[in-house]
Amino acid sequence: MSHAIRFHQTGGPEVLQWEAVDLAAPAAGEARVRHHAVGLNYIDTYHRSGLYPVSLPSGIGLEGAGVVEAVGEGVTDVAVGDRVAYAGGPLGAYAEVRNMPAQCLVKLPDAIGFEQGAAMMLQGLTAQYLLRRTYRVQAGDTILIHAAAGGVGTIVCQWAKALGATVIGTVGSDEKAAVARGHGCDHPIVYTRENFAERVREITGGEGVPVVYDSIGKDTFMDSLSCLRPLGMMVLFGAASGPVPPFDCGVLARMGSLFLTRPTLFTYAAKRADLLTMAADLFEVLATGKVRIEINQRYALRDAAQAHRDLEARRTTGSTILLP
Repeated sequence: MSHAIRFHQTGGPEVLQWEAVDLAAPAAGEARVRHHAVGLNYIDTYHRSGLYPVSLPSGIGLEGAGVVEAVGEGVTDVAVGDRVAYAGGPLGAYAEVRNMPAQCLVKLPDAIGFEQGAAMMLQGLTAQYLLRRTYRVQAGDTILIHAAAGGVGTIVCQWAKALGATVIGTVGSDEKAAVARGHGCDHPIVYTRENFAERVREITGGEGVPVVYDSIGKDTFMDSLSCLRPLGMMVLFGAASGPVPPFDCGVLARMGSLFLTRPTLFTYAAKRADLLTMAADLFEVLATGKVRIEINQRYALRDAAQAHRDLEARRTTGSTILLP
C-alpha cells in the first residue's frame, strides 16, 4: 500500500492528510512513476485553498521526479527504468508512487539528479516561457521580476542576466535581497520599506521597463503597470496576494497602450513537441552553469502541511522539495 497527501475540503494547510491509497495498473497511455522527490510550488496552495477550484476529494501537487516502474498499453515515450520528471496535471504529485500520462514525462539527463529534477521543472519551465516566449528578453533590456528570491525569481534573475538584461527585483527583506543579488539581480528592492514603482523609475531614468513579471497579483498589480514604459508588457503569472480585482481596461490605454497577459505553463506546454523544446532549453542553460537550481528547503512528504505554512509565510527562498 502506497501513501499520498490528499484533501477532502479546501482551507488552510491543516486540510492536507497523509493517506493510504490503492493504485491501479497504468491505463493505456499512462506510466507508473515511483517518486524520489516532489516539488513544492505556490500554485499548490491555490488548489488547497480553493482559489483554483478542484473536484474533491483530491490529490495535490504538479511536479515530481522518479523512475518509471510500469507502462500502460501504447506507451512509447518512456520505458520501465527511465529516470523522468514532469511539471503539470493531473494533480497528485504529493505521492510515493502515481500513474501519469506518459506524454507529460520528460527524460532526465544523466547529469541531473532526482532532487534537482523535482525542484526545477515547474519553476524552470515557467522561467523559460516567460523569458523566451511571452516576452523574449534581449540583451540591453531592463526587466522587473517580483519575488526575486523565490523559486521562479532566482531562475529568472540568472537566466535574464545570462541573456544580457539588467534585472530589477522586489524582495521582502535584506536577507532576501542578498539572495536575489547572488543570483544576478542588479537592483534588489526591499518593498517593505521602498516604493518599488518609484525606484524602478529612478533606476531607469524615468523611462520604465519593457516588461514586468508579476506573480504577486492584487497587492502589486497597479504599481506594476506604472513601472512600464509605453507599449510595455504586464505579465501576470500568479496571485500570491490574491486575485486582481476587475478593472477598467481603459487604464492600459491611458498608461501608454500597455499589453497585459495572464499566461500559464499548462498552455505553453500543452503540446508534447513544445514541452520537449522547452525542457531542452532549460537543460541546456543548466548545463552551461549560467543557471543553477538551489534547493534551500527539504521536508518529508508527510509533512507537506508544514511546508505550505512556511511557503505562505514567505519563510522560504529558492526551491523546496518534499521527500517520500
